[in-house]
Amino acid sequence: MTSSSTAPRRSDTDLLGSAIAALDRLRADGPLVHCLTNDVVVNFTANALLAIGAAPAMVDIPEESGMFAGVAGGVLVNLGTPHAEQRAAMEAAVAGAGEAGTPWVLDPVAIGALPVRTELAHRLRDAGPAVVRGNASEILALAGAGAGGRGVDALDEVDAAAPVATELATSSGAVVAVSGPVDLVTDGTRTARVANGDVLLTKVTGGGCALGAVMAAFAAVEGDAFVATVAAVTTYTVAAELAAERAAGPGSFAVAFLDALAAVSADDLRARARLS
Repeated sequence: MTSSSTAPRRSDTDLLGSAIAALDRLRADGPLVHCLTNDVVVNFTANALLAIGAAPAMVDIPEESGMFAGVAGGVLVNLGTPHAEQRAAMEAAVAGAGEAGTPWVLDPVAIGALPVRTELAHRLRDAGPAVVRGNASEILALAGAGAGGRGVDALDEVDAAAPVATELATSSGAVVAVSGPVDLVTDGTRTARVANGDVLLTKVTGGGCALGAVMAAFAAVEGDAFVATVAAVTTYTVAAELAAERAAGPGSFAVAFLDALAAVSADDLRARARLS
């Protein structure tokens, strides 16, 4: 945006309109989202999907996950607590999604210094995710350009990861979303930044992980993964702002956030989205 005007550029307006249309389709279609996610966030993730209008299914049995990925609208693979059986289920789900053409999201939680999840993340990176979502340190580690963060906390800034995110998107064919104070989304050619959100989202367990599931829900109804990811990030972070205005702290924010995901409207996105 130019310094002389706060109105969105035409391209920003078009992208926001596409994001709103994707939200409308998500709520109309109620896509089934298959989540292989970490033990800490299962409940919050399922509730976030229900609130936004999707249907969650937490299927992480290896003998079932590949089949289920073929009938789901979207799949989330989150490496937060990748025990042996879940790792096998993730690889089966990714294979099933590939065979069925189901879009799936890779969230490489806490990779870098931890060898088991890092090796798995690199294999999954090369298996055709539609979207890769992480903080700056995770994205750098996934690309082989960094050592990771401090557990789930980033030690790197979004801007530091931006060139690597672009290269990773180009090499993998995935849309790459880097979470931070200003989120970055790129498909290697197009890049968007979303400057919405609230710090309280970082004080609730699952605040980032549930975003990956919401991305999978949007990818289920929007064929352009770049548009789907921008729509997910914009909707999610605007809802966080709405919730923060009513919250007294992290506990009340968590409840208000689910309410806001259910209520966030096209008018809210038009009025609040800081998309460029």
